[in-house]
Amino acid sequence: MNQHFLQLYADFIVKVGVNVRPRQNFIVRCPVTMPDFAHACVRAGYEAGAKTVVVRWEDDKLTRLNMEMADEKDLTAMKPYELRSYLDYAEDPDGCCTLAIHAEDPEALAGLDAGKLNRVSLARRTFLKPWQEYTMNDRVQWCVAAAPAPSWAAKVFPELPVEEAVEKLWQVIFDVCRVSTGDPVTAWQEHVAKTKARRDQLNAWNLDHVHIVSSNGTDLTVGLADDATWEGASSKTDGGIEFIANVPTEEVFCAPHRERVNGTVYGTKPYVYNGQLIEGWHVTFKDGKVVEHGAEKNASLLAELLSTDENSNRIGEVAFVPASSPINRSGVLFFNTLFDENAACHIAFGAGYPTNIKGGSAMTRAQLMEKGLNDSAIHEDVMIGAPDTHITGTTKDGQEVTIFVNGEWAF
Repeated sequence: MNQHFLQLYADFIVKVGVNVRPRQNFIVRCPVTMPDFAHACVRAGYEAGAKTVVVRWEDDKLTRLNMEMADEKDLTAMKPYELRSYLDYAEDPDGCCTLAIHAEDPEALAGLDAGKLNRVSLARRTFLKPWQEYTMNDRVQWCVAAAPAPSWAAKVFPELPVEEAVEKLWQVIFDVCRVSTGDPVTAWQEHVAKTKARRDQLNAWNLDHVHIVSSNGTDLTVGLADDATWEGASSKTDGGIEFIANVPTEEVFCAPHRERVNGTVYGTKPYVYNGQLIEGWHVTFKDGKVVEHGAEKNASLLAELLSTDENSNRIGEVAFVPASSPINRSGVLFFNTLFDENAACHIAFGAGYPTNIKGGSAMTRAQLMEKGLNDSAIHEDVMIGAPDTHITGTTKDGQEVTIFVNGEWAF
């Protein structure tokens, strides 16, 4: 594995993606199987001026043992220190920022009780919501990136010995994250500028709704929330610090109106949910709510997802990604939402981002819902883009504009 590229990648996601500022606390979540990469990120964090870098190790096998063997009532009994361990840094006068390194086995929890997993996950998300509001509202810089843990690499390239699979997945990650250019900072500056230009055009059109169709049967009309604003490429904290929330990212996204989504949509890639795969799925919406759904594999898991809470059967995000994105061009199915969502247009069941409403980060939950933003304990991105996806938009004054033709931006 190219050590130079590894450090380049770590430097990029820490110094540009997270954009660690001097004296900030920097929290890193990383699998125990990837210590070298975690150490590279810690080094980059201190080089950027962090006063403290805290690493939170995560372990698929330990998670499975806990989920399999502990009682549900004990798994859902969170301890105050678990929340405080984040808030203590977020409330520090010097502030904090965070990086989550995704590398888990997509089927780490396969075969376990889906209902139990979902209830434990919901309890955890609800308990940690005061911390999640820092990231959902962009009050802190946050970034999600990935590194090829052996179990994940083996799932992506099952035909290869594990060491070769890890090596190959590193190479693909370096390629799609523009690290292989040797100058990811310049490559990303160009990419961010192009994506911002498309975002700005979508905002300039002042759209009322968008209509998404493809030959697989997708025919979906998504009304946008009141005062909705498109975002893409990079984000800014309340304090004006720019960061890139997802590496890679190819999307321009917006907030649907929770009651103005109608039609049927078919998934175009498998979806990993709570360590298990949902494949060949579809859903039908009426007035924003899923009224019918099914899947070829794990249909009951899809039903669990959609019944997590009262608003998990509505969507909080609609995102446009061209079929020519580097992730899609790679031809690799990653079984990892961070990558697969950037290979195709997608929607997200559950919560919307307050930052997709003008002035939304300063609004209360009730004010945001009045604008049409969905509120839920979950935010689950699922892929709907096809090679022939056609998207039109209708402006608030009734004009029709073309956004996508044959899976590609029309402008």
